[in-house]
Amino acid sequence: MHHQIDSLAYTNQLRSLPPEHKLGFAIALFLLGYLAPIHVQLLMVLWLFVWVIKYAQIPASIYLRLLLLPVSFLILSLPALLIGIGTVASLESLETDVIWGIAIEPIYLYLSQQGLEQARIVFARAIALTSCLYFILLTVPLFELLRILKQLGCPPLVTELMGLMYRFISLLTATASELLTAQQARMGYGTWHMGMRSFSLLVGQLLQRTLENYRQLSLGLASRGYTGELRVWHRRRYKFSRRYAAEAIAGYLFLLSLTGWHHWRALC
Repeated sequence: MHHQIDSLAYTNQLRSLPPEHKLGFAIALFLLGYLAPIHVQLLMVLWLFVWVIKYAQIPASIYLRLLLLPVSFLILSLPALLIGIGTVASLESLETDVIWGIAIEPIYLYLSQQGLEQARIVFARAIALTSCLYFILLTVPLFELLRILKQLGCPPLVTELMGLMYRFISLLTATASELLTAQQARMGYGTWHMGMRSFSLLVGQLLQRTLENYRQLSLGLASRGYTGELRVWHRRRYKFSRRYAAEAIAGYLFLLSLTGWHHWRALC
């Protein structure tokens, strides 16, 4: 999946747009996602779905699988938000918050109205903000993000560490995938005991190969005269699109106006 995402970032149909514009668009939506009500956040998710699937031509199956990751974490956290715990003696003070409950003396478990509202807010906000991050991940390659950070005055040490960490994550996932495929081909996970043994061997080999890759990378940098700064040659020319710019501005202003209208009605 990691290599697939990296490949899509270089080959998507929005690749020719200036990365500064795409990054600014996603950051503006990200900030708006904190202030917007739930219905605006859901509209934001649908709008970004159109940008990613239709305009960037990212396969819908990949994008939906990526969205399932935060959804799965949210589902695991739902019981902590929805289920309230009280005592039978204090049941009268909980009546306004109880949707359904069961008494297990002296504890009272109930479905919380306040927890349900919090779950709705957390779910909508998390999906909206994650969609903004996925838009950057799938349409802007890492080296362009690092170049923009350098232009904004980010310390070179931070950008170089980000680049090296991204490189090691790529090597780590590739190595783990190769080892796992080799073990599965030899029926290494046929039983529970064989699976535990194969997994321990996988972790050990992964650590060993990661250290070897780090040593080779260090030698490669030293042999090329590394002096503490990684420089990347960049000559790509980007094309400004009036259509995409107009749609992004118009859509953002529409969502912003809906958010302002919602807060104005709440104050009145």
